[in-house]
Amino acid sequence: MPKKNNAAGPAPYAALTPECLLDAVETTGLRCDGRLTALNSYENRVYQVWLDSGESVVAKFYRPQRWSRAAILEEHAYALELAAAELPVVAPLMCNGRTLQEHAGFMLALYPRQGGRTPEFEDEDTLRWLGRFIARIHAIGALQDFEHRPTLGWSEFGVAPVRYLLDNDFVPPDLRVAYESTALDVLERIKNRWQDAGAFGTLRLHGDCHAGNILWTDAGPHFVDLDDARMGPAVQDLWMWLGGDRAVQQQQLAAIITGYREFHDFNPAELALIEPLRTLRMVHYAGWLARRWGDPAFPQSFPFFNTQRYWQDHILALREQAAALDEPPLELMR
Repeated sequence: MPKKNNAAGPAPYAALTPECLLDAVETTGLRCDGRLTALNSYENRVYQVWLDSGESVVAKFYRPQRWSRAAILEEHAYALELAAAELPVVAPLMCNGRTLQEHAGFMLALYPRQGGRTPEFEDEDTLRWLGRFIARIHAIGALQDFEHRPTLGWSEFGVAPVRYLLDNDFVPPDLRVAYESTALDVLERIKNRWQDAGAFGTLRLHGDCHAGNILWTDAGPHFVDLDDARMGPAVQDLWMWLGGDRAVQQQQLAAIITGYREFHDFNPAELALIEPLRTLRMVHYAGWLARRWGDPAFPQSFPFFNTQRYWQDHILALREQAAALDEPPLELMR
């Protein structure tokens, strides 16, 4: 049987009761009216909290022991830097002269509540618009490096999760050989593609620029949740908007890069990283679920994980990605 609960450790948010949560917000000087709603977040705990004024704020409680205090402050500084450049990034609120608060062993930050809808990624005007904005973000991100946050790489997002899953017996015994051989084969292909890309620069990224972290209004997009901000290639913040067959992805890519190049240069060599990054996200996701399995929210929210069917499907998906990694990279259309 898997050692999943022991390996993942005790529930990190057991002490975050509603009373503790409201007390934490009120240490900033704000007064809550007692209403709160949990928002969609698993890595951290995020709540909409209503105030006596009738307004509300978003309170984000960072997962204990995930990021250092310095790394969180670096995330906040980056968000404030982007907001100061009039970029549509939701930055933390300054309370009592600081953005990072601490209460009862938790680190937290407050944010303004901003709504929006998912962008229409099939619309080329939307993609060009997003390309322009992420390029402006990258233009600021390229001005200096993170000091306390890691650089995106195939080892952290590929080798480490595979090793964790195997060392902690998450993969069923009858599928272990198939998983290990497939995962190691895929990682070798990723390594080769990474090297084939040659020399490419890194900059401060959003890091997790999927549809859920982009909210669209009539005024355009705004970007939320820099929790995964790190150093890496620019294409990491672009590839998640691509979907469909190769021809469709080529059209989407052309629209994105057309917008992007209005504000920042793009290195075509990074296109060789799209499928490796897509594959690494799949590998990392399985490892992420395993590492968090001791958090009671995860078995409840992801009941499909760690079943026989899950691992069969995961192995099949990795085999399909192995074939995709052998295909030539997408190209910039002239």
